[in-house]
Amino acid sequence: MAFTKASGYTNLPNGNFSPIIYSQKVQKEFRKSSVVEDITNNDYFGEIASYGDSVKIIKEPEISVSDYARGTAVAAQDLADADFSLVIDQANYFMFKIDDIEAAHSHVNFMDLATDRAAYKLRDTFDSEVLGYMAGYEIDKAPFQADGTTANPNFGKWIPRTAANGTKADTTAGADELLSTNRISGATFGLADAGGTSAAGTVHPLTAVPLSATVSASTVTPLQVLNRIARQMDQANIDTDGRYFVADPVFYEMLMDEDSKFVNADFGGGDEVRNGRVGNGLVRGFKIYKSNNLPYYGNGAGVVTTAGSETDFGVGVAGHSSCVASAQQLAKTETYRDTGSFADIVRGMQLYGRKILRPEGLFTVNYNVA
Repeated sequence: MAFTKASGYTNLPNGNFSPIIYSQKVQKEFRKSSVVEDITNNDYFGEIASYGDSVKIIKEPEISVSDYARGTAVAAQDLADADFSLVIDQANYFMFKIDDIEAAHSHVNFMDLATDRAAYKLRDTFDSEVLGYMAGYEIDKAPFQADGTTANPNFGKWIPRTAANGTKADTTAGADELLSTNRISGATFGLADAGGTSAAGTVHPLTAVPLSATVSASTVTPLQVLNRIARQMDQANIDTDGRYFVADPVFYEMLMDEDSKFVNADFGGGDEVRNGRVGNGLVRGFKIYKSNNLPYYGNGAGVVTTAGSETDFGVGVAGHSSCVASAQQLAKTETYRDTGSFADIVRGMQLYGRKILRPEGLFTVNYNVA
């Protein structure tokens, strides 16, 4: 540390009496909560082994019930054996190395620190990708457009998915495997549509729900959103036990603003956040989760647009725990000597797959602050 000295003072002129001390307490980055493992089922976890594996899932056959009168000739029904596939087509890895000299002279264990961070990053990437899949989005990973030279303006941003993962569980679902009737937007509440026509690029065809803490003719409250999804789930005969709702902090700020008694009435106290879950109670029959890994358009839900936006909004996901399967496996973690230097290399790879099993029980909602 450089201390100031009086003019003409020459004792210990280089300041070497004051050493620099490096703390052994490392400041770690803040970490996001992971929710996917809490809201998806892992029934097929034990059936995957390597990248490219495909698990065939047989659907329950539909049965016809007919009237019967004495003497009626009856006929046996042919049973269907329809199936769809869970494909293990996602793989992520990390790799770093620590030189022997660095390891010998470092005051902290960088290998342990980096390995711990790598494990978190794998989990965070998995959480973000699966939540995006459930909401009908993916990160655009193409740096260039089709001509191979023009920069892609959507590179690194969330875009709507245009291809199904394996075989769709419901043939009436869209390319993103979601049902159009389960997409909650401003039009769901009878509000005007902004007129967007293309899901590619920066304008979405669905106008977001304009959220407000108070009920009005032109806005919708967060509890109204939950009420509508709950009603549609009831009409679709979705089990009440196992329902969840995931949204970003903007949605929950509006929810708190809507009802000052919200925490006491619906949460019942207890832990505030655990694996992304907010509180330990139910809100309108839903377990409530908060996540920063959900997809968003433009600058997200915080952009104020009183009539609902098609360019800046967040996306929430509601469903039942049986609706989406996730199967993950950390295929390999290894440490070995670098042949080109005196260093240890640590690398790891994670394999996983995800599949929408019951699209009738999976809902999305686009929203922004009104």
